[in-house]
Amino acid sequence: MTKFGEIINIDKPVLIDFYFNWEDIENSVETLRDVAAALGDKAKVIKIDIKKNEILADALRVKGNPTFMIYKKGEMVWRQTGEQDANTLIGLVQQYV
Repeated sequence: MTKFGEIINIDKPVLIDFYFNWEDIENSVETLRDVAAALGDKAKVIKIDIKKNEILADALRVKGNPTFMIYKKGEMVWRQTGEQDANTLIGLVQQYV
């Protein structure tokens, strides 16, 4: 939890993908790579395994797969459960750059 606080407490937006379905991981990883490449150093993109981080997922009330969140300066500014395409995520994160 302490490390999570350090990750989200930065000036640039942080896009987090909470996931647990191993079958869809390749599509999700590719989507996040595209998002990270498009945003460059303007934002941080992170993928968090719900099963390996159950305490954090419970604390954030993550119930669906995947659940995306955007944090800015330690505050959650956007959250959505369900698949998102790269262009949608890029557009959302750019609102907070």
